[in-house]
Amino acid sequence: MKTVFWLFMFLVGLAGVVIPLTYLYTASKLPRLESEFDVESQLRHRIEGDRMSVLASRMDQGGRERAAVTFTRPDFSRMPKDLVALYIRQMECPTYFQTPREDGRAWAWRLFAGVTLGASPPGDGSCERWLAMRIAREMGIEGDLPLSVAAHRLHAFFQKDQLVAYDLSTIRFERGVIGVEDAARKLFGRELGELQLSELAELQLALPPYGFYSDIKACKNASLIRQNRDMLLQDLAGYALVSEERARNAIAQPVACLSVK
Repeated sequence: MKTVFWLFMFLVGLAGVVIPLTYLYTASKLPRLESEFDVESQLRHRIEGDRMSVLASRMDQGGRERAAVTFTRPDFSRMPKDLVALYIRQMECPTYFQTPREDGRAWAWRLFAGVTLGASPPGDGSCERWLAMRIAREMGIEGDLPLSVAAHRLHAFFQKDQLVAYDLSTIRFERGVIGVEDAARKLFGRELGELQLSELAELQLALPPYGFYSDIKACKNASLIRQNRDMLLQDLAGYALVSEERARNAIAQPVACLSVK
């Protein structure tokens, strides 16, 4: 029995050395992630480069279209509240903004369980981790361990609303169309802040976990788009994230892609 006890203590001590060293080594291989400025700078470099390449291609083909190239710092206040409500509900975290930010041992265990066991303990912290890892992936970071370490670094200075804003602003829909503001212009021909609830529900279908951007852009099977849109609106009202009256009014609207020229 004593042998088992001392073996257990040895393994605990070994883990206490190996885990921090592994973390530090992995962190040393990542790009600088000390502040929001670091994240914004790296995302700007990648996203503006992508948009510029598309613009150059259009110019080579004699096109006159001038896409917006500049990547501006994501601002949660610019995100329509209805879109945020749709997004967090479809992440399976409808209480995301009603619970405190996960931290300390609970957050450390979540990261450890994700890397070693591939598990996700219950709680809204799962969405915090998912969002942080998506942002890290957009920065070019790959691999479960590097992504988890990067997610931890991002989580250290990003608040919940910033995680949502940065993720929504960096989702790639197609080459040169990055972020929900780009997608709104491409799919609806209008600015994101001008979209109605019914249109935002359609936009949600282009976002994770659905990814129906191409179908909505081509208005492929409009009846199915409407069916799925209405399901999202009913679900949103069911969680009291919008009023039932607003949901009913939105459901009564035709599919937006049929009227977009």
